[in-house]
Order: sequence, then C-alpha cells, then structure tokens
Amino acid sequence: MAMPADGPANRGLFDLRGKVALVTGGNSGIGLGFATGIAKCGGDIVIWSRRADRNEVAAERLRAHGVRVHHQEVDVTEEAQVVEGMKAAVGAMGRLDCVIANAGMSSRPDSFVDMTAAMYLEMVSVAQHGGFYTLREGVRHMLDRHAAGDPGGTLIGCGSLSAIRGIPTMEHYAAAKGALVAMIKSIAVEFGPYGIRANAVLPGQIKTNLGGRESWPEERERERAARDQLVADRTPLRRLGTVADVEGIAAYLMSDAASWHTGDVITLDGGITATH
Repeated sequence: MAMPADGPANRGLFDLRGKVALVTGGNSGIGLGFATGIAKCGGDIVIWSRRADRNEVAAERLRAHGVRVHHQEVDVTEEAQVVEGMKAAVGAMGRLDCVIANAGMSSRPDSFVDMTAAMYLEMVSVAQHGGFYTLREGVRHMLDRHAAGDPGGTLIGCGSLSAIRGIPTMEHYAAAKGALVAMIKSIAVEFGPYGIRANAVLPGQIKTNLGGRESWPEERERERAARDQLVADRTPLRRLGTVADVEGIAAYLMSDAASWHTGDVITLDGGITATH
C-alpha cells in the first residue's frame, strides 16, 4: 500500500514533526538558537528558565514556526524543581525525545586567585549540578518509554571550548563544562543499548547577551568589542559565531540523520581549535 505524501517513508532526514525537545536556558542566546533550529524542522519545544516573562517572549517567537511550545519556570540548581518540572513537561507535551542541558551563567574575576568559593560553587551549581539533574531525569523518562516499547531519544550537553582549552580566569566554568562533557560520554555508553544517544556540543565564541552585556558601560563594551575582534581575526572563518550558527547542530542531533551518532564531543567554533 502506498504511503501518504507526508508519511514516514517520505520524510526528510531532519523532519522532527511529532518529536519534542526540552531546552534548559532556552529563552535566549544559545539555548534559544538550539530551540529555533528544532522548531524550524517541525519539532515541538519545552523551554525551562527562571524568567517567566522572557520565556513567554521566546515561546511566541518559536510558535511562529507552527509548533507547540510549552514553557516552565524551573531553577535547574534545585533538584526537586527539575524532577517535578520533567514530570510536568511530559504531562503537558506527552513525551520528550530530546533533552538539552544548556542552562548557564557568566561570572569572570580578574584572575583565578581572585575567584571566591561562592563564585566557583555558584557556577558549578548551574552548569554541572543543573546539567546532572536535567540529564538524569531525561534518561529516566526515556527508559520509561523504552520499557513501554517506545525506545530512543537524544541528550545534548552544551559545553564550552574551555573544557578542552585553557582560558584564563575561566577555571570555574571550565571545571563545570568539563564535568558535563565527561558525564555525556558515560551516559552514551551506559544507555546506548536502550537506543538513547548522548553528545556534547562545544560552541566557540558566540555573540549573546549572557551576563547582561546589553547593560554594560560604554568603556567595558569597547574593551569587549576589541577582544572579540582579536578572536575573530584568529578564527579561520574570520568572524565570531551567532546564535543562528547553533541552530543546525541541535536539529541534526535530534533527527534520524544522527541515529548512529553518540558519545561525541562536537566543536562548533569557526575552526579556531584547528589552529592549535
């Protein structure tokens, strides 16, 4: 019997219709970029973040692509909120096929020796512990689906080049992101037999407003712009990344085109790591 025109046999490799992705920190920056790429390919979206107002603005942008969008106020540093939030997301959307641990923050002392314990622990609580809670609950849901005869799913950890390259004054960030990358590899090995894939994406320098850059004083913004230009000049593609540059990788990793792609650490950096 012939398949209908929009049946599975005729869908493209990156067709995500009927699939749902949860993105932590998904209301802006790289997280919104991941969500946008998935939405453009037909995937439905769940956004987690601590700001309800920003969540709704992002949700409206994503709905413009004709997909369902659900958003929740979830602080990923609070284990109970993550556990309950995952249950609520599944209840609202019916399933999760992709969970992206992306939530992060920005803090940068003048030197490692100026880094306080509070700064270090705050960073780790978001990027490492928050990633752990999120990925663990994502795996639990996917295992439940597997037991019900619906195997598979993909997990994505948003890392950083600081996990593989030394970046002064970013030791706390490097520690958190390095741990997340190691966690992803172990998840890929342990849960591959259940059809669950896990990969880390390491973006290079992406122009976002993480850390409230839009409110920086003019002098600080000039200094940052000069540093950005130095990085762009050292990058083979001769520019920094944009949020739009991360859209494709999330859609690919969630799609059937990546069905044999797991346990990987993918750099998305305009080629800068290839120069060393």
